[in-house]
Amino acid sequence: MSINSQYIRSVELNRDEIDSFDGYPFCLPAIYNMPDLVLNPKVSFIIGENGTGKSTLLEAIAVAYGFNAEGGTRNFNFESRSTHSKLYQYIRLIKGFKKPKDGFFLRAESFYNLATNIDELDKQLTARPRIIDSYGGLSLHEQSHGESFFSVFINRFSGDGLYILDEPEAALSPSRQMSMITRIHELTEKGGSQFIIATHSPIIMAYPNSVIYEIKDTFEVVKYEDTVHYQIMHTFMNNKEKMLKILMEL
Repeated sequence: MSINSQYIRSVELNRDEIDSFDGYPFCLPAIYNMPDLVLNPKVSFIIGENGTGKSTLLEAIAVAYGFNAEGGTRNFNFESRSTHSKLYQYIRLIKGFKKPKDGFFLRAESFYNLATNIDELDKQLTARPRIIDSYGGLSLHEQSHGESFFSVFINRFSGDGLYILDEPEAALSPSRQMSMITRIHELTEKGGSQFIIATHSPIIMAYPNSVIYEIKDTFEVVKYEDTVHYQIMHTFMNNKEKMLKILMEL
C-alpha cells in the first residue's frame, strides 16, 4: 500500500479548537505536546506506560473514523457505558483517497460487551447468515478469552481493511502473539490492510518495517531495540536471577 492510498495518513490535534488543556484528556503530557503523527502505510504502533494516553488516543482515532467506541465494525452502535473521552472531536484524520472495504476496532477492555452484542443481535435474526458466522460460527462467549480474540483475527479480518487494535495481546499466549504477526503480514502484504496498534507486547511490536511511537512526555519515533518494553524484557530474560534478587529485595 502506497502512502497516497493508505486509509489514514496522519493524525493531527486541532489545538486552536481546545478551550483549555487543564481537563482530561488534554492535560495528559502526551496530548498537550502531541505533534502531527505520520502513520505507516501498513503497521503503526503506539506504546507507552499505563496512563500515558495511548488507549485514549487510539479510541479517539477509531471514533473519529466512525467506529463504535466499544469496538466492532462501523455497523455496531451498542453502548454499555459511555466512558470515551471527547478527544475524537478535536483530532483531524488525514485520509488517503482509497477507502477500506473492511474495518474493525478491537479493544481488550470491552471485548466481552462486543461478544454479548453479537449474540443478542443473532437472536433477533430470522434468516441466515448470522453475524457470528463471519467470526467462525461459534459464539465468542463459548470460547476461551484467547480463542475468541484469535478467532476475530483469523475469521473476521478479511483484508483491504483498516484495523485498530487496543492491547490485542491481553488474552493471547506468546505463541498466539507470534501467530498474530503472521496474520498481520498476510493482511498487509496480500490484503492491502493498514493496522494501528496500541500494545505492551515486545513480540507484536517486533513486526518489521513499521513505525513505533513511544509515549513519554510526547510521541517519539523509536527503533524496536530502543523501546523500554524490549529493553526491560531483554534485560530480565538475560539476567533472570539477578533481576529477581533485586525485585524481591525491594
